[in-house]
Amino acid sequence: MIFNSLDILNLVLSICIFVLTFFLCWAIYFFVESVQRANRITKRIELGVDKIEEVVGIAREKLKNSSAYFMILSEIAKKAMEFVQEKKEASKEAKKSKKK
Repeated sequence: MIFNSLDILNLVLSICIFVLTFFLCWAIYFFVESVQRANRITKRIELGVDKIEEVVGIAREKLKNSSAYFMILSEIAKKAMEFVQEKKEASKEAKKSKKK
């Protein structure tokens, strides 16, 4: 039973402490949940960045190999053009010598 104002004060203080404790626990719970969510998002971003790095690495490797192939193909094309020009010149000279 309530006997004096000190008992009322203690009752009010205990209720306030209980309510404050409840809201602090609630706030800490949501803070921890937010930190976990941020951690999951960070991990997803890291996985995405890793995948992008893999794709870029593969593309870089393909381009490196392709450039080597293009250099070889350009040399082959150059030699083929020289060969065709030599044949044309040889056929022109043969025609000139037949006409004379």
